[in-house]
Amino acid sequence: MPQAPNDQHTTALGRALRTLLRPLVRLLLEHQVTYPALTRLLKEVYVEVADADFRLPTKRQTDSRVSLLTGVHRKEVSRLRLEPPDSDAAPASISLGSAILSRWVGMPEYHGEDGRPRPLPRQAAAPGDVSFETLVETVSKDIRPRAVLDEWVRLRLASVDADGQVVLNAEAFVPDQGFEEKVWFFGRNLRDHIAVGAHNLAGEAPPQLDRSVYYGQLTRASQQELEALARELGMDALRQVNQRALELQRHDGKRSDAPSHRMNFGVYFYADPPDEAPPPSEDAPGG
Repeated sequence: MPQAPNDQHTTALGRALRTLLRPLVRLLLEHQVTYPALTRLLKEVYVEVADADFRLPTKRQTDSRVSLLTGVHRKEVSRLRLEPPDSDAAPASISLGSAILSRWVGMPEYHGEDGRPRPLPRQAAAPGDVSFETLVETVSKDIRPRAVLDEWVRLRLASVDADGQVVLNAEAFVPDQGFEEKVWFFGRNLRDHIAVGAHNLAGEAPPQLDRSVYYGQLTRASQQELEALARELGMDALRQVNQRALELQRHDGKRSDAPSHRMNFGVYFYADPPDEAPPPSEDAPGG
């Protein structure tokens, strides 16, 4: 429910939004998304969120109430509420690919002695042998493994080595190529990160995990060393969480009460570009 107005909170939130929006606006300008186009999208989202998330328990949601909450004219609210919302479903290549990837990363039979995903032959040499083909077939028998492989090579999720084995990209949680795929992850991950921050700002209990380590006054070499360390530790954490999540999903799928909850765990490392000096307010260490 909406909270009572607080000028101090509104001002502080406005400053945070300005900081948050700068890289977003830069991205939009790079892709020719203009201010009028963004305002049209914001209007739709304002109406959608107010309509879905700010209903009164004992009363029917009305155009007038949505207009009051959002500041959008009532006629526009009426029109927008009749339009079907855009789907935020993942592209088909991601839905299938994520399921295959999670098994390769999470199932011990696809790992080497170091516990990490090992190269796989394209096809099994004998019945029961592990291969890329059998991996794909654990998810779907309706799609040709060769088609999956061709797409993964295009997205640089995997490659084929000199021995003809399929090698998983060490950082294959997000495709290196394919704008539609990358932008879907961009939207999902930032949406969930912002949702965690909003949950914590609202003081809802228990607070959700949202932590970072930040330091300024570093040389470029020190920054790069820390980035390499963060990548190594971050990928290990992602692999471990993925493996346990896969085990739990298989277990929960056998329950009769149709589990419906989801999670999203991620790590990131920001490094300012060489020609960009960090703002003074962000130049102090902390966590």
